[in-house]
Amino acid sequence: MGLNLKYTDGQTPLDEDEKEGLKIKSITTQKELDEFEQLNIEKAVEWTIHTNLKPEKIVTEKFIKDLHKKMYGDVWKWAGEFRKSDKNIGINWTQIGIELKNLMDDTKYWIENKSYPSEEIAIRFKHRIVAIHCFPNGNGRHSRMMADIIMESIFGKEIFSWHKSNMVKADETRKAYISALREADNGNINPLIQFAEG
Repeated sequence: MGLNLKYTDGQTPLDEDEKEGLKIKSITTQKELDEFEQLNIEKAVEWTIHTNLKPEKIVTEKFIKDLHKKMYGDVWKWAGEFRKSDKNIGINWTQIGIELKNLMDDTKYWIENKSYPSEEIAIRFKHRIVAIHCFPNGNGRHSRMMADIIMESIFGKEIFSWHKSNMVKADETRKAYISALREADNGNINPLIQFAEG
């Protein structure tokens, strides 16, 4: 049967090798995949709540990979591993390590020097990491959880509401999110901050 996936605007299609990484062979539809991923993500959220996340450990490659693995490790064999192919979005896969290091260095600088308000630092990080597109899939949800963790564990503030949506469904909320991401791509971060807080 195999996995039959339908992609909405802004989602990354998986290549056949990546689809082979599915751990639960009974999954055949997008709906089933979304449900299994959501259960896995809820476990990751529990982990973040019950783990004392040290601020200095969060903006590291290890934590970024570990969080992705916690979010998707029950579903995908490649969870927590950087992608090894180019996608319709994101940078060239060979540049992921370099661009991620630049982002982490910038973020640490912003935090130390209070370059921006805390919400803006978290959202700038979220926007840049999703633009890098480190993983074969799950980058949007991973980047949003990273922003929440930065808010809570680095700045001691409330996490974002993200319009109370996981943005999986192709609805008006997702359209507004994609639109805000595109604004950020063009240098205007404010709509994405407003969306996250909405």
